[in-house]
Amino acid sequence: MFFFLSKAIDFLIMPLSIVLFILIYAFLVKSDRRRRQAVGLTIVSLLLASNSYLVTKFVNAWEYKFVNLGEVKKTYDVGILLSGGLITHTTPRQDHPAMGGNGDRVLQTYLLYKHGKIRKILITGTSVGRLMDMKQGETRQAALLLVSWGVPAKDILFEEKARNTRENAVYSGRILNKMFPSKKYLLITSAFHMRRSTGCFEKIGIKTDPFPADFRGGYNRFATQKLVPDPEAFAHFSTLWHEIVGYLVYKAVGYC
Repeated sequence: MFFFLSKAIDFLIMPLSIVLFILIYAFLVKSDRRRRQAVGLTIVSLLLASNSYLVTKFVNAWEYKFVNLGEVKKTYDVGILLSGGLITHTTPRQDHPAMGGNGDRVLQTYLLYKHGKIRKILITGTSVGRLMDMKQGETRQAALLLVSWGVPAKDILFEEKARNTRENAVYSGRILNKMFPSKKYLLITSAFHMRRSTGCFEKIGIKTDPFPADFRGGYNRFATQKLVPDPEAFAHFSTLWHEIVGYLVYKAVGYC
């Protein structure tokens, strides 16, 4: 129930949906004063949410800080790779994997393994989607990519039931407690998603260290061109807004 409700709320609270609802209100309301207020609110909201300088500032404040490989001093028994947007496909004729929007998680996992920072890789997330002619979901496709880069298949484990971050933690926790009890775990996910992810694992009693990937922020020196509305900045703001709301909801229901 929570899964389906969360998807419905997802649509309702996204910035573009909110802007659309305000414009519909402005179209329907009879008061000229309220119409102008609604239109003004829409303009201000769009300007702020598409301001590259401000959005990057907010993203940098939310994301976990970048970690160099050399700063990872331990050797972890398991690197936990959260799926979701790892692999994408653009045509039914596609016969090889392509990186999705969060594909940097796969690359960072590979680098951690090749540098001896993690011994095993646990890829967590549902794999019901069918990609390409090989009839496999993204967790298996990500694994095939890692194997093609030289990671032994025997060092890759799967958890393929989880549909959200809470379930990532719960189902992965069962595997870790059974196969690698009381070992050292490194959590690999997007920097903007790390706060909610670590909270979920900690809530079920699994202590992990974070290794953030897929950064949306970065250097943010002020320049006048950053004041011009930027669709990419709006996309990053939408991602950040979605994650903050998700984190607050998870906090409210006791998931993290």
